[in-house]
Amino acid sequence: MEYGLIGEKLGHSFSKIIHEKLADYKYDLTPLTKEEFPSFMEKRDFKAINVTIPYKEKVIPYLDEIDENAKQIGAVNTIVNTNGKLVGHNTDFSGFLYMIQNNKVEIRDKKVLVLGNGGASKAVVAVLKSLKAKEIILVGRTLRGNVITYEECYENHGNGQVIVNATPVGMYPNIDGSPIDLSKFTQCEAVLDLIYNPLKTKLLLQAEKLGMKAVNGLEMLVAQAKYAVEFFLEKNIDENRIKEVTKEVYSEILSR
Repeated sequence: MEYGLIGEKLGHSFSKIIHEKLADYKYDLTPLTKEEFPSFMEKRDFKAINVTIPYKEKVIPYLDEIDENAKQIGAVNTIVNTNGKLVGHNTDFSGFLYMIQNNKVEIRDKKVLVLGNGGASKAVVAVLKSLKAKEIILVGRTLRGNVITYEECYENHGNGQVIVNATPVGMYPNIDGSPIDLSKFTQCEAVLDLIYNPLKTKLLLQAEKLGMKAVNGLEMLVAQAKYAVEFFLEKNIDENRIKEVTKEVYSEILSR
């Protein structure tokens, strides 16, 4: 494999379609079990790859260098192999920032609830801090650091104004799941779901029903891919390609 994506389950991924629209190379989806992952990383048999659940943090020990942005976030989703030297980057930060700004979601001085505490949520939190969110509450099933339970979230944080889903709950093929009941959050203005397959998760359908702004993760996926390609090929790609490719992918999905 020269270019591609690694993760545990990739049946839901649109990354191949997106990368092959953005760049002139073959992009392979390579699902790896937790047992296969160390051997793959040790072989270093690739030019550049993207990394998704659950390996965004697990790849770090295999890298020779990570850039300042990825270091501060504590997660890597883009790796470039330069003459055997692996360098890690994080384009989720720029992708999520694009998603917020393009959909005109106000973060400054807002109370934001982030569902999930894996690699993706680390980039989300970094962006929210940079946009001066008033308060950021991390909610998860694995309690570590300052993560709270969903029960505690319902009990004490029903006044959350923006909710971000950085968990895989509701993702294809398990589309009947939803990480949280939005009816408990009467002050919520916007729900950002990093999931893009399906385009409207059960969470986003409920957000729409309750009159909240509902944004899926496709724009973020295309944006972070565009920034990853720039690292892969060491060249700039026009920012307008994000909207163009997002529109093309939307059309292809809807015509299936």
